[in-house]
Amino acid sequence: VQLVESGGGLVQPGGSLRLSCAASGFTFTFSSYVMSWYRQAPGKERELVAASSSANGSPNYADSVKGRFTISRDNAKNTVYLQMNSLKPEDTAVYYCRARRAMLGMDYWGKGTLVTVSS
Repeated sequence: VQLVESGGGLVQPGGSLRLSCAASGFTFTFSSYVMSWYRQAPGKERELVAASSSANGSPNYADSVKGRFTISRDNAKNTVYLQMNSLKPEDTAVYYCRARRAMLGMDYWGKGTLVTVSS
């Protein structure tokens, strides 16, 4: 199983970025996995940013990103996205993609992509 994140980089405050996570090698269909984005800022614990389950169709967001970030998925392309708007310096972190089927004990992580918000 491989999760490959892309789209990170340096952006000014108020700017936007779109992260992508391409998945491959799953045992089950991509749509059956809960796909999430996490982030870890320097000196802080990893935290959930957004999660998407095709089953219930309702994404979950951390309070700190609600109204600014949008998670979406293209099950045909085995890809999950994170659209980040109105970025703030406190959004600076390494962003990780996660795929889970908790009931089956399946839990996979990507290697992360760095997002830096700075003027």
